[in-house]
Amino acid sequence: MTRPPTPDRDPGLQPERTRLAWRRTTLSSTVAAVLAAKAALHGGIRAEGIVICALCCTLWLAFLTVAHHRISTLTAGGTPPPLTPRHATTAVLCTVAMAVCAAVLVY
Repeated sequence: MTRPPTPDRDPGLQPERTRLAWRRTTLSSTVAAVLAAKAALHGGIRAEGIVICALCCTLWLAFLTVAHHRISTLTAGGTPPPLTPRHATTAVLCTVAMAVCAAVLVY
């Protein structure tokens, strides 16, 4: 008994889905940064509000840089290389730090 050959999967779809996921995550991060800035400056302009707002903006820019690099890599064509540990760590740290900033703003 011979098995029929298995069809090759389309390698073009996975990078496209990953690119779209990075774009969605970037959009979510943008909304979170804007809401954090609004919450930080809601009760008036205070020193701690400005510091938290600046920190959120810096974290957002760092995440945006990593996401842009990854999106550019995915759209370059061919088989994209895996995400480097440095970029993955930066994305995770920016996300966690943004969550910590949000927790500080809530309390």
